[in-house]
Amino acid sequence: MARANEDSMQGLGIFDKDLLIVDRSLMPMHGDVVVVALDGQLTCKVLDRHRGRLLSANDKYPSIPIWEGQELIVEGVVKASVRYHRSH
Repeated sequence: MARANEDSMQGLGIFDKDLLIVDRSLMPMHGDVVVVALDGQLTCKVLDRHRGRLLSANDKYPSIPIWEGQELIVEGVVKASVRYHRSH
């Protein structure tokens, strides 16, 4: 499990502080929502294998190209998310 941070995935219904159910046993496929460590920074994005990039689900965030030599570790595939309705 992981906690979403910020609003980059709100277009897919994943909002700040939502709980992400992450499956480490799945092989990530094109179009999956994944949690990755990119150069040591954790992020949740859509995997675009065809163009070698990570996509946000919010137009105010650009795609993130995956360059040769970058450290990219796919931590797992997001299977579900749980929305919290109370702030405390």
